[in-house]
Amino acid sequence: MSSDDSGDVAPVDIGALLARLAERRPRKIDLSLSRILKALERLSNPHLKLPPVIHVAGTNGKGSTIAFMRSILTAAGLRVHVYTSPHLVRFNDRIVLAGEEITDQELARVLGKCEAAAGDLELTYFEAVTCAAFLAFAENEADILLLEVGLGGRLDATNVIDSPLASVITPIALDHHEYLGDNLTDIAAEKAGIIKKDRPVIIGLQRGEVHNVLTNRALLLGAETHSAGEEWHALMEQGRFIFQDETSLSDLSEPRLYGTHQVENAGLAIAALKVAGVAPDDDKISQGLENVFWPARLQRLTKGPLAEMAYEKAHEDVEIWLDGGHNPHAARVLARAMADLEERQPRPLIMITGMQANKNAEGFFLPFVDLASMVFTVKSENGIAVDNEALAATAQKAGLSATPAASVSQAVSEGLEAAFRSGEGAPRLFICGSLYLAGEVLKDNR
Repeated sequence: MSSDDSGDVAPVDIGALLARLAERRPRKIDLSLSRILKALERLSNPHLKLPPVIHVAGTNGKGSTIAFMRSILTAAGLRVHVYTSPHLVRFNDRIVLAGEEITDQELARVLGKCEAAAGDLELTYFEAVTCAAFLAFAENEADILLLEVGLGGRLDATNVIDSPLASVITPIALDHHEYLGDNLTDIAAEKAGIIKKDRPVIIGLQRGEVHNVLTNRALLLGAETHSAGEEWHALMEQGRFIFQDETSLSDLSEPRLYGTHQVENAGLAIAALKVAGVAPDDDKISQGLENVFWPARLQRLTKGPLAEMAYEKAHEDVEIWLDGGHNPHAARVLARAMADLEERQPRPLIMITGMQANKNAEGFFLPFVDLASMVFTVKSENGIAVDNEALAATAQKAGLSATPAASVSQAVSEGLEAAFRSGEGAPRLFICGSLYLAGEVLKDNR
């Protein structure tokens, strides 16, 4: 690390550093373990010096499940490392060291060491940053590491862990089929790659054919399975969260994250901690459920420029919700959550949606056909985003009334005006469809 004349640590331009890394490293997805294993070997194998690992794969709910586990373990006083991707606002969000985001200086240091060690190896961008994360985790003490798969499982860069405390597989759906397969069983087989010999696997709610693939793989490896709806159950009952497994029943606080799917994610998190042997007592679990935070997962925006604009027009009666879900499975879950909100308090639902070109946009819109009164489509700045006019045409094809907007703020303004013109009153605004879009909203809405 460098210092200025006063002895203070000089600031690091992480954005510029990562941009240089992206330029030098192929950003194309090339799933393999050989390159990162060679790089890690040159660094004296930091992946073999990590604290105990809980490894998490799946299509939807990975981040939320990890957030629940992190919050519960933190409530119990444990030091928790966390690796997730992608980030929403700052890259540092991806790497949490004993409860704190990695500093710019530490991130620059480990990235530099990994770049030097990689040398002529053609590490992809994700492999390079994962290598740096492993180095940081190995060099900083913690009680446990919560490790999220980037893409797939079998050949993902995180899958160099041979003997985790447990593997966790969240609900699997069609996504990234260009890399993982074009049917659920092929995708499930890739996700099942994180199941390890003689190590337990905790399985979230799955379709029958997916569950069969996972359990057959576990049986082959002698990995004990703990499946939702079989070995453990989670549900809400009279405002309390009930978790039951084969040995106990817990009466817990309601999870802070909203939606029926978050009840399922919380149950998966608790089951994983219990199976891994690191679950605290019920009081600490309840504390973790109450304190959990995971941005852009049915997050209600109550402050910032968008909320201020909405409140000025609607006298604080409007609701703004934000979620980064981006595939048809996520859309069905989110539509169910919006329907639950509608049942509690009826309001016109206005969607503000941006999506990436490699997503099934029509499949995302279909669950909202009978819920949303109108859709405004926007184009995010990051990634390969669909043009707002083309996305509006897709929404119209799905059966929704859709209009392209130049920005989220314009969509909020026009949506409010349209709702009040119709006489329906203050609407429920739902910004959704892309983690890139969600990150932009959070960055601009601070």
